Amino acid sequence: MSGTMNLTLKVWRQKNATTGGSFETYAARNISPDMSFLEMLDVVNEDLIKGGKEPIAFDHDCREGICGMCSMYINGRAHGPVKGVTTCQLHMRSFNSGETITIEPWRAAAFPVIRDLVVDRRSFDKIQQAGGFVSVNTGAAPDANSIPVPKANADEAFNSAACIGCGACVAACTNSSAMLFLSAKVSQYALLPQGHVEAKRRVANMLKAHDEAGFGSCTNTEACEAECPKGISVSNIGRLNAEFAGALFSGE
Repeated sequence: MSGTMNLTLKVWRQKNATTGGSFETYAARNISPDMSFLEMLDVVNEDLIKGGKEPIAFDHDCREGICGMCSMYINGRAHGPVKGVTTCQLHMRSFNSGETITIEPWRAAAFPVIRDLVVDRRSFDKIQQAGGFVSVNTGAAPDANSIPVPKANADEAFNSAACIGCGACVAACTNSSAMLFLSAKVSQYALLPQGHVEAKRRVANMLKAHDEAGFGSCTNTEACEAECPKGISVSNIGRLNAEFAGALFSGE
């Protein structure tokens, strides 16, 4: 077929978290450059199924760069070679025909492999559950402007809330730290007056959940920001440290 690509895939295959895994090699033939990376894997899986072989397990949901589930390491980079996109938004025109592509799951103790390229990211849920809430009074909806919020704070809180919890920051960090994710979730509340009520308990509880899950400490290399598909800033980690220091000195 004219204009198509032929690629070689080296894919990590692992039955479950308790068994060892290894790379297996597959051919991806007649791939359109306009396909997304996940669509390419769909084609490869169709060929595997037709041949009576087990398809490659990988995670996905929205395929619109929103849910964060398409987490995989591609040629040594979280989500692949293109900056600012998730795996599902990565197109095959970013590669060359004849190229060999190595595909792995996230590598972190806190993200155990479920199968092949699928990892268990429920540790992120535990971090959010440890402090991701605000107290509100029920009843009639308040007027939109009843609690004034400076625009700069509102914009920065929105940018922090853009984190999709994919785990690329953890995969990129040599210590498998989730500080960028954690700091974004703390910041989205810390910047708004609605989040001040539980602020001190929130940061302490979320940091405790982070450490208990097995994530490492921050390396300060900023690799997390470089690989984050949503461009979450490491300035959030500075805010996280300030919030935690405030909680310590308050004695709460």
